[in-house]
Amino acid sequence: MGIHVPSHVPMESTPFKGMEFEADEIAYGFYNEYGRNAGFSIRKEYVNKCKKTGVVTSRRFVCAKEGVRGKDKRDQNVKNPRAETRCGCEARLVIVLNRDSKKYVVSEFIAEHNHYLHLPSTVHMMPSQRKVDATHAIEIDLAHESGLRLKQSQELFLLHNYC
Repeated sequence: MGIHVPSHVPMESTPFKGMEFEADEIAYGFYNEYGRNAGFSIRKEYVNKCKKTGVVTSRRFVCAKEGVRGKDKRDQNVKNPRAETRCGCEARLVIVLNRDSKKYVVSEFIAEHNHYLHLPSTVHMMPSQRKVDATHAIEIDLAHESGLRLKQSQELFLLHNYC
């Protein structure tokens, strides 16, 4: 399949080694936005925390297609198994806490993917991009508490957004 490198992402939106972030969640948001622009979904792979304080000391964000699915002991019982989505992609962003500056610094960034990237018209369907903002979440809760069925609340939501 070859190596695929996002080429249409502006330089100011591309992570680089040595880049600093005030918090690990800000780094996640930045890498997720980079992934959206580039055409891939991300996930949090691991986190290391200080045992005394619970502060995140390092974290790795990876392409959602990183690794391979582990063997499931229920395989023989599954009637319609899900398609394999992982292909061993090595694209990732690793951040480490600088204890002096109290900022998270990018220690590793791999931009190359071993799979095709998504088209801009389909990125909203990728797992890390499917987010409900706070306003919509409140509207969904209100519709549910009012006794509206899911289809009715979706119609109300669509009507509200088009008016």
